[in-house]
Amino acid sequence: MLSILIPVYNYTVLPLVNELVKQCNDSGITYEILCQDDASNSPKNILNQEVNLLSNCSFFINEVNLGRGKNINSLAQKTKYDWLLILDCDTFPAEDNFIQKYTDTISDSSKNIIFGGIIYEDKKPQKEQLLRWTYGQKRETYSLLTSNLVIQKEVFLQHPFEESITKYGYEDLCFFSVLKKNNFEISRIENPTFHLNLETSEVFLNKTKIALENLVFIYNSKKISSEDSKIIKAFEFLKKLKLTKFSVFLFKKNITKIEQNLLSENPSLFLFDLYKLGYFCSLKKLN
Repeated sequence: MLSILIPVYNYTVLPLVNELVKQCNDSGITYEILCQDDASNSPKNILNQEVNLLSNCSFFINEVNLGRGKNINSLAQKTKYDWLLILDCDTFPAEDNFIQKYTDTISDSSKNIIFGGIIYEDKKPQKEQLLRWTYGQKRETYSLLTSNLVIQKEVFLQHPFEESITKYGYEDLCFFSVLKKNNFEISRIENPTFHLNLETSEVFLNKTKIALENLVFIYNSKKISSEDSKIIKAFEFLKKLKLTKFSVFLFKKNITKIEQNLLSENPSLFLFDLYKLGYFCSLKKLN
């Protein structure tokens, strides 16, 4: 009935798999759990190999890095059941009836794409992780992501992740854009997972820059439009007013002060939005 796909990169996935095995067995469903490390060469894979000792579970290691989307596509090709549950390796079910909720929804409705949601712990983390936590609490909780998604296998195989996207960031945006353009409805239910792996603010900021470089690539490739991204919409508005050069000037003039705030104990998401727009404009100016 259910194939659970977990793309892995330098993370210990065994606790998540153990919990999913327990819940699947309690639900009495037919299932498989497929995990695949994307050539991280991590020592954590020594423990991850124990996934292979569990019934209906497999752990694979890619010889070369594919990128998250292509890694999930590769996993989907290995599956044998009609429904796919995609989970990020650093998530964990918020409730012990997580699997049951999804199987009940699949059985009782005509929905073919279901998003369960992402939540974060209420307790504030240490100062070095506050940007990631604040962004997660106030933005990702309301975003549409593929880190906790059930989808019919047939639909996924017809509309997989774009394989030209191999870097980090915005592969979800492109994936959902294709589904919406093909008139698929994405339903949301209250069945969240916790996001556990909080990066430091500095690491998250650097990953944001890489993601924006990826967004420029996706945008230049005409795989998404302003309807899909607020950053692109804002950029096109500035371009129409011939203000992109001025925006880049302001961004470069204030980048140090903005980064100081983002790495502080009180990071401003408004400044983070301006930072992302300014960085995107500067990248587009170079293109």
